[in-house]
Amino acid sequence: MAAKIPEGYHTITPALVVREAAKAIDFYRRAFGAVEAFRLDAPGGKVAHAELQIGDSKFMLGEESPGCATSPQTLGGSPVSLFLYVPDVDASFKQAVDAGAKAEQPPADMFWGDRVAKVTDPFGHTWAMATHVKDVTPEEMKKAAEAMFAETQAHQG
Repeated sequence: MAAKIPEGYHTITPALVVREAAKAIDFYRRAFGAVEAFRLDAPGGKVAHAELQIGDSKFMLGEESPGCATSPQTLGGSPVSLFLYVPDVDASFKQAVDAGAKAEQPPADMFWGDRVAKVTDPFGHTWAMATHVKDVTPEEMKKAAEAMFAETQAHQG
């Protein structure tokens, strides 16, 4: 039986937990061009649930709620990274940093054919951004990865 998915959604939709969701929505708008599609406010001016879209992908977010949903700020970080394909990673990286994101990795060409950068947003979520710059065969990727792992081990040993 096929899953019933609302129009405009994909099988997986990230849902972020943040402190100060209204500020997060504004940041995602300025940093990544997010468009707010829906917002459900809770008593006290907090955002219970919001749905935003970047490009063709939607994501949800809501306020941290003790005992229910915990933000990366409370946890001291997050093991999850959101991966965002963009037309120009250099411009997108600058835009995100100018909007208040912390630069983690400046744009660099990677062996798998993408130019990648990484930022952490002011709410503790990590965003990897990439622009695909060349197609790489699985064999080329494997050879390049093996070379990278060998170089990494040489520097650690």
